[in-house]
Amino acid sequence: MTVPLVAEAGPAGAGWRFKAGIAIFVFAFALWLLIPLAAAADVSASRIAAMTGAIFIANKVLILTCVAVMGKAGFQQLKSLVFSSFKVFAPSETVGPVRHIIGLVMFCLPLVTAMLEPYVDQFWPGLRPNIWQLQAIGDVMLIASFFVLGGDFWGKIRALFVRTARVVEGRGVDVSIDA
Repeated sequence: MTVPLVAEAGPAGAGWRFKAGIAIFVFAFALWLLIPLAAAADVSASRIAAMTGAIFIANKVLILTCVAVMGKAGFQQLKSLVFSSFKVFAPSETVGPVRHIIGLVMFCLPLVTAMLEPYVDQFWPGLRPNIWQLQAIGDVMLIASFFVLGGDFWGKIRALFVRTARVVEGRGVDVSIDA
């Protein structure tokens, strides 16, 4: 009778390595909280800049350490746990015609106004109010338009940069890339 040299492992999240990896993962991102605390404590700007660089490097090293401690399977499980909560924000695949028109207006309006701003300022000085909140609203509207337009819009945007992309009537954009 032979005795197996390797014991069968349970699920990736069951052992101490997974728990230690989670602690390292949380610590890697908790380090960023030191920067606003240092700013609140009136630390000099050069020290805050140095601290930011050090924390950036430490973050990468700690994430690599997290992967090494947890192993590939454990890190994949951690990623699925973290990113599963963001799936509710994923855009729907197809949208109706009214939602599509609203999304296109939300997408184009900030782009057109940002493009025309320099000309309005040149030809009609003082006409456009110089309020940063209006510009921030335009930025938020542009970002929100991606969610309103749905996931199929991302495929259409991607197809703009694929030379061999073709529009197939009824099926959307065919972005099959031939090697």
